[in-house]
Amino acid sequence: MTGAASPAEAPPDSPPDLPLAGIRVVELGGSVAVPYACWVLASLGAEVVKVERPDGGDDARAWMPPERRPGFGGIFTALNAGKRSVAVDFKDPAQMARLTTLIGRADVVVQNLRPGLAERLGIGAEAMTAANPRLIYCDSGAFGRTGPLADRPGYDPLMQAFGGIMSVTGHEGDDPVRVGTSLIDMGTGMWAVIGVLAALRRRDATGEGGRVDVSLYETALGWMTYHVSNFLASGRDPRRPGSRSPGMAVYQAFACADGHLIIAAPSDRLFAKVAGVLGHPEWPGDERFATNEKRFANLDVLVGLIEGVTRTQPRAHWQAALDAAGVPSAPLQSVSEVVAHPQTRALGILETTPDGWELVGLPLSFDGMRPAQRSGPPVLGEATDAVLGRS
Repeated sequence: MTGAASPAEAPPDSPPDLPLAGIRVVELGGSVAVPYACWVLASLGAEVVKVERPDGGDDARAWMPPERRPGFGGIFTALNAGKRSVAVDFKDPAQMARLTTLIGRADVVVQNLRPGLAERLGIGAEAMTAANPRLIYCDSGAFGRTGPLADRPGYDPLMQAFGGIMSVTGHEGDDPVRVGTSLIDMGTGMWAVIGVLAALRRRDATGEGGRVDVSLYETALGWMTYHVSNFLASGRDPRRPGSRSPGMAVYQAFACADGHLIIAAPSDRLFAKVAGVLGHPEWPGDERFATNEKRFANLDVLVGLIEGVTRTQPRAHWQAALDAAGVPSAPLQSVSEVVAHPQTRALGILETTPDGWELVGLPLSFDGMRPAQRSGPPVLGEATDAVLGRS
């Protein structure tokens, strides 16, 4: 097997001060959840070897437009920076033998192949942890290991629907709305990272690896935690609140002359300040608005009154006035506004790799330093020979 020539060399060796320097991770699968998890691990210093099909690789490679560079879509680029790609034909016994050897020498495997495929190929958790007791093997599935749906595949929008998130997203009476980012996929990736890090910590103490299980459905249920708690307390299904938050008023988006502004004032003290800023200091004395509970019960009326004022001026006007009064607020920004904002730039979270890719970095720092993105995404199979050897 000869990998395609890469426009960039393999990711530079991890700086020794990164927490996962020296850890080798094998990524089996694709789409979003597992690639996101392994991007986080790579950003923390691990060497991540991404195993892909020779005929097209990770499905996300074809998710275009837009392209960042020829052959690299925006989604794939964001999820696969800092990795090395090897191409393996799962039907080729010789290639599978080399892959099995690679996994046997790895510290971590994270996989989301079709249900049962890893086991049929002989590279499932049971077989590989038996061969390498120090291996940490993370299975990322759709519905979890047990139950009547355990063998079904799944994707982010399916789980946003099935897990109840779409039932509490959007506006009552409108068509269902999906959260505008891959919340379930990326959340599952985060749980995979948390599980892997905990298992590595345990391995430090015991010398033994083990199995970590995460799933899209369990992640959806985890995000629904307080909605489930509210249902168990009341027996009532929650409604879709738009930008509102259950039980809090005022705490939502309000229309201004040039867009929307979120005002977060869910206490009597803050509401009185909002009323003053809007020129209606009498509102807190109105029996309908005297307490948070009463404001929430009369929220439609209150929103109409507030927007009757906020629509008369642009967002910046009201934000400045609310800031001066000590009331939290934020404009609803477009992606272009977010990228250009001085706060985004000041944080340094938009990083440029040595090979010229501008990427969003990890949203965390160690001792004031954010781990640097070391390279962009790999060409399909570019590290096959270097990692697995020539056939």
